[in-house]
Amino acid sequence: MAKVSNREKILTAGLQVVHERGFGGASVRDIVQAAGVPQGSFTNHFVSKEAFGLEILDLYFQQSLALFAETLRNDTRPPLERLGAFLDANVERVSGEGACNGCMIGNFAAEASDSGTIRPRLAEIFGEVRDAISSCLKAAVVAGDVRGDLDCDDIAAFLVTALQGANLLAKVERSAEPMKRVKRITLDKLLR
Repeated sequence: MAKVSNREKILTAGLQVVHERGFGGASVRDIVQAAGVPQGSFTNHFVSKEAFGLEILDLYFQQSLALFAETLRNDTRPPLERLGAFLDANVERVSGEGACNGCMIGNFAAEASDSGTIRPRLAEIFGEVRDAISSCLKAAVVAGDVRGDLDCDDIAAFLVTALQGANLLAKVERSAEPMKRVKRITLDKLLR
């Protein structure tokens, strides 16, 4: 079994600490303490807390990319089924412990959008989410599952906004209902 590097320990523990406490609420001391490494290890591996933030954002977003592959971009399933599976996964995520922590990407957007390095990466991430949803919607148009004049890019942008809002409300209400509402309205009203 390979020994886990201090850098990996900091990233793994740091992602959890930041997700629980927020980027601003998680100090470097909190992160290294959770990782069980000396404080100097942080500065040995990351030039700044923002650089660390970018890395954990990407680490967290890898989970989203895997979800896109299983759902939105899974061409073996019908498009609306893929969209439904994606929305179900979001409901599931906020149904448990995730309801308390929300979406780390959305949390970063609320906290660190004034950062000259983090804000552009957040915009790219939200763009990737939008593109994955849009491609699924375009496949639904081609399949004849939704009306042909659907503005897929606009609906996808709207869904990213609705999902982020639902994440925030789920966090406040400690309930998956806001996310369930997004799914219900999207599939039963918006796309019908």
